[in-house]
Amino acid sequence: MTQRLGFGVFLAPHHPIGEHPTLQFQRDLELAQWLDELHYDEFWVGEHHSAGWETIASPEMFLVAAAERTKRIKLGTGVVSIPYHHPFNVAQRIVMLDHLSHGRAMLGVGPGALPSDAVMLGIDPMTQRDRMDEGLGVILRLLTQDEPFSHKGSWFELNNAALQIRPLQEKIPIAVASTISPSGMKTAGKYGAGVLSVASYSEEGLMALPT
Repeated sequence: MTQRLGFGVFLAPHHPIGEHPTLQFQRDLELAQWLDELHYDEFWVGEHHSAGWETIASPEMFLVAAAERTKRIKLGTGVVSIPYHHPFNVAQRIVMLDHLSHGRAMLGVGPGALPSDAVMLGIDPMTQRDRMDEGLGVILRLLTQDEPFSHKGSWFELNNAALQIRPLQEKIPIAVASTISPSGMKTAGKYGAGVLSVASYSEEGLMALPT
């Protein structure tokens, strides 16, 4: 019995500077519709805040709009930069997306790719990978654990915390971004998550794969 090969699209999303952002967002949503009609399996949308051409600041908000226009395609955050958010809020938003998309949410996470984002938010870029690791561990507990728990970490706290509602899916797919550094691959292995190897097509990314 042969297994069907799956296909997906990773929308960074790059937009030409100077175009009207409303029209850019509408074009991206139309792309999601076409991919759904063409029976693509996954649609990943990223988060950025400072470069000027990757202008989707909240992939979850965008993907809720995409969910209203599509029927079957899985919708993934590609990625949520965990150090920019309290992990409890990340967990709540992905659960909301899961329900509003009728169980099609995927959670992609990363430390944040643009140093300019981190500097603007007052975050030391050297701390981002450790924060992503710690935050992801807590998010997974929130998504899978029924009992409330507390966590006093290096940059956030939880006090007797539990989500009000559970995800619609029994298990939301999780993926970790990996570019040049091996930290993304290590974090994915630590938590049994998938990998978004977004730079493996570049010369530097290909050279880094053996590490």
